[in-house]
Amino acid sequence: MLELIVSVCLLEDHAQCKDVSLTYMAESVTPAQCMMMSPSEIAKWTESHPKWFARKWSCRPAGHFAKI
Repeated sequence: MLELIVSVCLLEDHAQCKDVSLTYMAESVTPAQCMMMSPSEIAKWTESHPKWFARKWSCRPAGHFAKI
């Protein structure tokens, strides 16, 4: 299982940023597949959080950032 770590910042204040974790539940997802699927997952997140924008992201083994 992988988690997608996205660094997001407020549209009104680009200096106010935080990291959010989006966990992929599929066990067979490779890091390359995670990176390829990231833009659509980030788009879903930003649609539901319109005051934020994604600055950068990475894929890691689940549990390193989020507590699962």
